[in-house]
Amino acid sequence: MTAFLYILMIFAWGFSWIAIKFQQSSVAMEVSILYRFAIAACFMFVFGYLFKKIQKTHYHHHFFFALQGLCLFCFNFLAFYSSTSYIASGLTAVVMATAPIFNAIHGKLFYQTPTSANFWLGVIVGLAGICLLFIGDLRQTNWSQDVFIGLFYALLGTWCFSIGNMISIRNTRNKIQPYTATSYAMVYGCIALLVIITFKDLPFNIETNMRYLGGLLYLAIPASVIGFTAYLVLVDRIGANNAAYLLVITPIVALISSSFFEGYQWTNSATAGLTLIILGNFLTKRTTSLLSFTFSSKFKRSKS
Repeated sequence: MTAFLYILMIFAWGFSWIAIKFQQSSVAMEVSILYRFAIAACFMFVFGYLFKKIQKTHYHHHFFFALQGLCLFCFNFLAFYSSTSYIASGLTAVVMATAPIFNAIHGKLFYQTPTSANFWLGVIVGLAGICLLFIGDLRQTNWSQDVFIGLFYALLGTWCFSIGNMISIRNTRNKIQPYTATSYAMVYGCIALLVIITFKDLPFNIETNMRYLGGLLYLAIPASVIGFTAYLVLVDRIGANNAAYLLVITPIVALISSSFFEGYQWTNSATAGLTLIILGNFLTKRTTSLLSFTFSSKFKRSKS
């Protein structure tokens, strides 16, 4: 079941980045995000009550639901949507692949979560691949300021996402199921977006073309309802660090989508980077330390 959720997440979120790009239109970014999570929240609560998935909660739980909503369903997506207006959506997905590092740091800070040598080795190899993927775009744009602005927004969104992961762990430790926490967090995210929209006096318009509406429905149901619920279940089952490492794989799907819809150009460095990302994912899942294996092999040969 865990492997199925992992693969499901790679594709659900891998294709979501190009759908975010499709949301760039006459509709304000904040309004598009509100539409997305309002649809998702309605679906979550209707399904949850019909199939008794929504737990009873106490008022003190809602403070953390609200914090989770701000991090996972408001501020991070304001940053991600902004990022895709400066750089290719696939590259925004590449930057989000730094989430395992943020999670490892935050996990150690908030929960004293241990990390293995293999995990860090895999992250280093994976990040080296990300750098190779990103350096080609910087060279093609002559180190454009837009690329750095897009990079900043993507990193800011990833930091918010990681903080949301930490709050999710806290909710789980307090016996709150991921489905319940996600449902309420989406509502609070929508409330925060509504406040921002009201403050900025943005119009509630909508585009009726298939590109915009199709992207909106994809983001609301597969990417949000299914995606976030499955992801938070993975956080509960295998830990935030290992769950977030799937974000190092989603850029593969995102970059392939970018090559079809945005004209992203594959280079030798991009291909090498993709190879390193796959290798990094393999390394982080090893249970035996490579250093221990090497030392053990040498020791056995010396004894014989």
